[in-house]
Amino acid sequence: MVFAQTAVSINAPIATVWDVMMDLDSYQEWNPFIERVDRRAAGPAKVGDKLVLHVRFRGGKLVASPERITLIDPPALDGAVTKARLEYEFYGFLHRTWMIRGRRAQWLEQDASGATRYRTEERFHGLMAKYTPVRSVQDGFERHAAALKKRAEASA
Repeated sequence: MVFAQTAVSINAPIATVWDVMMDLDSYQEWNPFIERVDRRAAGPAKVGDKLVLHVRFRGGKLVASPERITLIDPPALDGAVTKARLEYEFYGFLHRTWMIRGRRAQWLEQDASGATRYRTEERFHGLMAKYTPVRSVQDGFERHAAALKKRAEASA
């Protein structure tokens, strides 16, 4: 199994960060990694929605990645911490044939300090997982997190 992950602290309320994350149609305005999200469904994203993420790697290579939303947990209080989570899985040919399986999770947590911690991770497994460009994905996650921080802090 191979994986990519990153985290960042965002000086914005969790609701603001969540709104930026869930406004998939606006990714093209701020996200240097996921440049565009094509969706079949109109309105708010929901579990089961199929997406095509247009991912731009640092070298300029653009990849269309078919995904399916598997979990949406909007911000909710859990003890003294407010938490939220979004997950989606790679759903292309390589997924359906068990060659590469991938699931990306994104977590938000806000405690009494007011800052929101964003974490993301994607684990790849399957017969061809070792060929996943994990360094490029890692770099993309870091650019995504930095841009999310900038967008959410400007919106707060």
